[in-house]
Amino acid sequence: MLKNIYLKSILLILLLVSLVTACSDSSSDELMTSNQEVADDKGIAPSLQNDQAGSGQSEGGTLKRLWGDPPTLDPHLVTDTTSAGLVVEMFSGLVSLNSELEIVPDLAESWDVGEGGTQYTFNLRDDIKFSDGSNVTARDFIYSFNRAANPDTESPVAELYLGDIVGAQDVIDGNATEISGIKLIDDKTIQINIDSPKAYFLAKLTYPTAYVLKESNVNSGENWTDNPVGTGPFALERYDLGQILILKRNDNYWGDLAKLDRVEFNLAGGVPMAMYENGEIDITGVGLADLERVQNPSDPLNNDLVMVPPSFTINYIGFNVTMPPFDDPKFRMALNYAVDKQLIASSVYSDLVKPAYGILPPNFPGFSSDVRGLEYDADKAVKLLEESKYADPNTRPPIVVTIPGTGGSPSLDMEVVADMWDRILGVQIEIQQVEWATYLQDLHRERLQVWGGSGWQADYPDPQDFIDILFHSESKGNHGLYKNNEVDLLLEQARTDQDPLSRFSKYNKAEQLIIDDAPWLPMWFDQEGMALINSRVKGFEFTPLIVPKLKNVYIQN
Repeated sequence: MLKNIYLKSILLILLLVSLVTACSDSSSDELMTSNQEVADDKGIAPSLQNDQAGSGQSEGGTLKRLWGDPPTLDPHLVTDTTSAGLVVEMFSGLVSLNSELEIVPDLAESWDVGEGGTQYTFNLRDDIKFSDGSNVTARDFIYSFNRAANPDTESPVAELYLGDIVGAQDVIDGNATEISGIKLIDDKTIQINIDSPKAYFLAKLTYPTAYVLKESNVNSGENWTDNPVGTGPFALERYDLGQILILKRNDNYWGDLAKLDRVEFNLAGGVPMAMYENGEIDITGVGLADLERVQNPSDPLNNDLVMVPPSFTINYIGFNVTMPPFDDPKFRMALNYAVDKQLIASSVYSDLVKPAYGILPPNFPGFSSDVRGLEYDADKAVKLLEESKYADPNTRPPIVVTIPGTGGSPSLDMEVVADMWDRILGVQIEIQQVEWATYLQDLHRERLQVWGGSGWQADYPDPQDFIDILFHSESKGNHGLYKNNEVDLLLEQARTDQDPLSRFSKYNKAEQLIIDDAPWLPMWFDQEGMALINSRVKGFEFTPLIVPKLKNVYIQN
């Protein structure tokens, strides 16, 4: 998912929830550590499930969680993990990712691949229904794909996730009203033709841009998401902005029905640990201030403690390379060399994060330890600044770093970076906070000079979701407008390379070139963290990506 991750609190760096772009931007709870499309949330291990052994499994009950107001509940507009964490439970598509990050059938029970890997024929399940009880047919998918691509929908990610389909770009550009590469075979069969064989295409269809919507529901009015009709295991029961959002079981779901009656998302905010101890929420990340206490076997909270694998997320500071002074590579490199990431990881985050010198997270498909980053070197930073065209502070353009937030102090890591830039280079910055939805909008419209307090969480386990989506010069996910012709060529070759090792090698070469150009300041990757889960909650899994999973949760009395 576009996933940008916005860090609501540096104390909650442990787990995984929602804010960074398709892949994703995010801002929410679970362990509130992701966005950019991850704002606060966000493995080495693909999942971690709390113990389900024992008797007493109970149908029904309510799971209570801390969350943030989603920028949207429209699947075709989702670019952040806060929204995605809700949307994947309410809507669905042809295929899905399970907790092991495998592509599995969803509303399509099977599919065939032909024409040398460019033609996908999907066979829908029998008797699949929308949450209002009406039937879902292949025609609903035809409508939904065309609606997602239609420029009137204003989807920031339609091109990223549907652009491989023949004719999709014509609709996105306003030159056609229907995607020519999607064909209705019959009420139960849909055929999708793509422009060339691409190993990651099926995974792209797990993203909400490809979810099915009911046309009459969407056409019911501008505020149709107040009463959305979906196909997921849950449906929206209530949404009071800034207060509460409640999902209820969808009794018309095609598969095994959700065991929970409902899930309550507290949107009003609060101190997560205090809320957990007061029984207001059932899951929380463990902040730095509480680590020692919860690890003490004599503390009652120790019984609820679980380890959480890292998510496939990178936190970073992004530069718009078309805006001075970031149009000078030497200036960008100087800023990279001036930041001691290991000091930040150790002193600010107590080693709960891992310094990032590359782009792909450790253990993510395609990750290579041979990729070398720009590690802390104050002398080299000073030298590069002196060689740049912005060495003179009197003529240097002002620098404004935009971060998501609603007032108060910026995150400590951003303040530490600002201090390092000032102390080592004499480069001073202004930090401005904007509301999460505004942050995402400005990011997608390339209005930001520098942005931080965010990250990117993978939408599917393929390096294309990081390297290509975020750095190809024509990608809508390239918010800093970075361009390198050699990088573009490697990424274009990797798209159709059918040899996994050869593909990954191309991504690694492109990654090294990108790092050397310094369009980003990579900050940190997730490490294994800790969370508390109420002992009555069973079947909950922590996953390194956003996947539908709440239907498997139950309350044990």
